[in-house]
Amino acid sequence: MSLKILFMGTPKFSVPILKAIHDSSHQLLAVYTQPPKKKFRGQKIIESSIHQYAQTLNIPIRCPDDLKKEDEYEFIKNSQADIAIVVAYGKIIPLKILNIKNIKFINIHASLLPKWRGAAPIQRAIMNMDKETGISIMQIKEKLDAGPVMKTFKISIKKNTTQESLSEELSILSASKIVECLDIIKNKKEKFISQDHSKATYAKKIDKIEAKINWNDKAKNILAKINGLYPNPGSWFYLGESRIKILEAREITAKGEPGEIINEKLSIACLENAIQILKLKKEGKNTMSASNFLTGNKLKVGKNINEI
Repeated sequence: MSLKILFMGTPKFSVPILKAIHDSSHQLLAVYTQPPKKKFRGQKIIESSIHQYAQTLNIPIRCPDDLKKEDEYEFIKNSQADIAIVVAYGKIIPLKILNIKNIKFINIHASLLPKWRGAAPIQRAIMNMDKETGISIMQIKEKLDAGPVMKTFKISIKKNTTQESLSEELSILSASKIVECLDIIKNKKEKFISQDHSKATYAKKIDKIEAKINWNDKAKNILAKINGLYPNPGSWFYLGESRIKILEAREITAKGEPGEIINEKLSIACLENAIQILKLKKEGKNTMSASNFLTGNKLKVGKNINEI
């Protein structure tokens, strides 16, 4: 007998998981996602990635501004769902809904819990230079990401791993494992293990000012920040009055005063070693290689980037 499922998700990350569930023997009842938002200069209304994909599947879609509204509680309560799968939905599920009898609320979280609970686990894992991460299939409780865990699946983090590439890897991993976990629940063989809360760490939301590069840091830390925040919000520094976002870089062995331009390849000294910028984006301009940027921007070797 198949499980009846509500799905709650919003970004591109969630799409392969929704597809895997749709293609399985289980029944999707409805999809919850964030309401459409105005984006870009024309203020065009854009639906979420999950919204757009769910439309192709002809699945009922709900986009409430507030899950605390009584009609949302009544809809979920009367849905006859066995499980709600939550993947980067972006809204806190009220306790009243979590307490609905006969519905298990299961979250796919992009870390190996209890490490990196919170909003930015992928970014924080890279910025912290962790060697591995993964996904946790867990039951949602009132406290954020603190519920018991059913399964974890690990992958390694390489030196050149970015937020974008790791997010894609974890999304594919989640899609490949969710049906397996649903089948375990269907057969009533699931085991949820309480987390060791004393080992919890928190992946707080990325603050825009946090993305600014401090050349007084070690090159390896700066590179981890560049990779961890690519493509959004992106790590940046000021060149004169222009904000420059670094899209791709590498660490090189070199010495100089922090912020000093040390060669004609747009390498900038850090507290330890240096960062060679390979690809960048000047505010208001298109993405370009460092060599193309230097064609129109003559930067003097020995000059400090903070003094231009």
